[in-house]
Amino acid sequence: MMTLGFSIRTVTTRVDAALCARAAKPPAANISGVVNHVQTMRGGFRAFGGRLAVAGPAFTVKARRGDNLTLHRVIDLAVPGDVIVIDAGGLGTATTGDLVMRWAARRGIAAVVIDGATCDAAHPDDMELGVWARGVTPSGLHKDGPGEIGCPIACGGQGVMPGDLIMADEDGVVVLPLADAEASIAAAERHNANETAAQAAMDAGRWDRGWVVEALRAKGCKGA
Repeated sequence: MMTLGFSIRTVTTRVDAALCARAAKPPAANISGVVNHVQTMRGGFRAFGGRLAVAGPAFTVKARRGDNLTLHRVIDLAVPGDVIVIDAGGLGTATTGDLVMRWAARRGIAAVVIDGATCDAAHPDDMELGVWARGVTPSGLHKDGPGEIGCPIACGGQGVMPGDLIMADEDGVVVLPLADAEASIAAAERHNANETAAQAAMDAGRWDRGWVVEALRAKGCKGA
């Protein structure tokens, strides 16, 4: 029998690895833009660790604030390339630190995203792992539970389902529902190509700025 608030569920569906590789290339801001900026976690997530841009399937965790028993278990359950996403109950007490993150890196985890705090912030920059957290504190941890693994969670103001596509870089974190991930990344690639073309035009000194005047006039701006 599953105990409410203290259970482990198997994650059986994940966004495709090839799509994750594509998703890691456009900036998070471009991916956010093509979904009208409604799939972005709230501001305040800082990037730590040795990887500053990652994309991978979500392996979700809901933990009691200041307790990382379930995080320890999910690191052993997740597969290489997964992004562990934790609803840690907010700031106040750290959810993880250097030693735990080094084990996650050893296991091949792509990143850990924490709606909460981390500690040992100065140490993990040599690891092949991304860590996104809302803050840093030396306040210690407990390992008592309860918590849930592989369940729907809210992280950074976004709903996250197991297997959803998570993309994170130094700007922050974007969540793409599994069913929408392919179309969203294709749109982000097109958007990124347009920005690359605009940059090339700018470098050549011929970036067309006529659209600015047209937009102002269309909105009734006098003198445009």
